[in-house]
Amino acid sequence: MSKIYINAAPRIKEKSEKNSSRVIAFDIFRFNAQYDILPTYKRYELTVKKSEVLLDALNRIKAEIDPSLSYRKSCRHGICGSCALKAQNQAVLACKANLFELADRYGDVLMIDPLDKSLAIKDLIVDKTRFWDNYRAVSPWLEAPIEDAPKKENLIEPKVADRLNGADACVECGICFYSCPAVAKNKEFLGPAALAKSYRFVADVRDQKINDRLRFVDSQKTGVWDCAKCYQCYEVCPKEVSPIDKIIELREKGFSAGVAKDSIASRHAKAFLTSIAKRGRLDEAANVRASLGTFGALMRIREAFVMFRRGKLPFTTPKIEKRDEVKKLIDIASRSRKDDQ
Repeated sequence: MSKIYINAAPRIKEKSEKNSSRVIAFDIFRFNAQYDILPTYKRYELTVKKSEVLLDALNRIKAEIDPSLSYRKSCRHGICGSCALKAQNQAVLACKANLFELADRYGDVLMIDPLDKSLAIKDLIVDKTRFWDNYRAVSPWLEAPIEDAPKKENLIEPKVADRLNGADACVECGICFYSCPAVAKNKEFLGPAALAKSYRFVADVRDQKINDRLRFVDSQKTGVWDCAKCYQCYEVCPKEVSPIDKIIELREKGFSAGVAKDSIASRHAKAFLTSIAKRGRLDEAANVRASLGTFGALMRIREAFVMFRRGKLPFTTPKIEKRDEVKKLIDIASRSRKDDQ
């Protein structure tokens, strides 16, 4: 999409000699779904202080230059998630993104976009219907009988509470959701935020529908097996929730509870571990056969020739030395996870 500047500001002046302030230009996405056919970018120029964040700049632009600019905001403290947007195509919370740090990284002209341009309602505001529908789908509340007038707290051990706190830190900003390539590709995929929230209640010993939750997120096309494990959600999360870790935990809990369905994805996960334990490295041919079955593997004969040329077939993939050490590491990792659960 080409950029169209409306009332573009004059050329950016040289940086202030003082370290406490500098001139930054903001090319902000402008679009009103009610009237506009195509979006444009409008440039605003501000002298900002070292302590200011992106939300401060947006507030100043709206108050001092252009009151028509629209965006979401609320708490200003990084705990509501309302002000999520993209700066230089990197999803951030505007109230936590320091302007000097952004300018040091990307330069003194910053492009500001909504989380998803295709869902823009007005300027930086997007329609988050799909995000909230997926979030509600995992029943993000505790399923347990509650007394009308309890006489004491329903306490849990600190070790269990620590696991919940890791997922409870999520502020539902949607940054991981709109940065996830699997979400963009698969319209049925629940997404990292919803799955991380599902884990929060699966890990809660007080919840009485844990197996039901595990069955729900085990569903094909929507659940944990459609995560591409690209770790993008880990990279962008402003609260360090690490949704990918929660998704992996849900997979393992599904196996432990015996609710994981027999599917290409679940067979692939099992075959991966078996391959590492047997050879000390991934046997890709065996993994394909275990995941797809013999007939399915034969249908990939063309890929098999490519794998052969690259030394990835069983008779071309040597076992590593000291495989026993690899097995010990697997056992230690497995015991550590069980101890944490």
